[in-house]
Amino acid sequence: MAKRSKGPTISDDVYEAELFRLQSELVRLQQWTRATGARVVVIFEGRDAAGKGGTIKRITEYLSPRIVRIAALPTPTEREKSQWYFQRYIAHLPAAGEIVLFDRSWYNRAGVEKVMGYCTPAEHSRFLRQTPIFEQMLLDDGILLRKYWFSVSDDEQLRRFRSRLHDPVRQWKLSPIDLESIHRWEDYSRAKDEMMVHTDVPTSPWYVVESDRKKHARLNMIAHLLSTIPYTDVPHEEVHLPDRPADSSGYTRPPRELSTYVPDHVASLLGDPERNA
Repeated sequence: MAKRSKGPTISDDVYEAELFRLQSELVRLQQWTRATGARVVVIFEGRDAAGKGGTIKRITEYLSPRIVRIAALPTPTEREKSQWYFQRYIAHLPAAGEIVLFDRSWYNRAGVEKVMGYCTPAEHSRFLRQTPIFEQMLLDDGILLRKYWFSVSDDEQLRRFRSRLHDPVRQWKLSPIDLESIHRWEDYSRAKDEMMVHTDVPTSPWYVVESDRKKHARLNMIAHLLSTIPYTDVPHEEVHLPDRPADSSGYTRPPRELSTYVPDHVASLLGDPERNA
């Protein structure tokens, strides 16, 4: 695979400042969505370790989970396997005033299910035929649908896999299917290309996010998402903190000994202050 050209890398200070600015705009988008009753669906797809999860985490960092939900569905049950393929995803679509971020979506059938043989050729072919129709139904009903494909090079994906091997907080991200994708790189590429041919349509296009640089990918994706939705400021009442009322003469706090407190773990980290002085 050809090497991707790399330009200058954004500095941490500029990244943090721009990320916070974009996150502030996401709060405005959230308030607009709630006030107008809009329904927003954002699909995150791409190869394993392409940076989807990290981007979703930055998007939701300051948002309300009552308004912005993440849909990351597990392996379907036997009952779900017997349903119409799109059925279990429909249950997670937003109601009025909600945003749903699909961390992988119905496009599993075009990717891992196709490559790993979890669906039949007939099921895969039916999916490619039905998906543009299904998504047009969502659009016709007023749902704002955005689809992002996170594109990572094979070298960078392998580097990220290796970094997870001995990382105690990220080992869970590695699964046998993830590792199998190393050997099936071209199979996944062909599956993605076929998916794009059928589902990258003018009314519901795919937006490709170059994600070899995670920080660049996050900023680029969030900025683009915001640019595609015509949100505006929503008027709201100004909040004023009231003065603290005067102490009541009729209340006495119970003795501390009656409560069970969490042990002071931090004290063990700080050590003996006299010894450290």
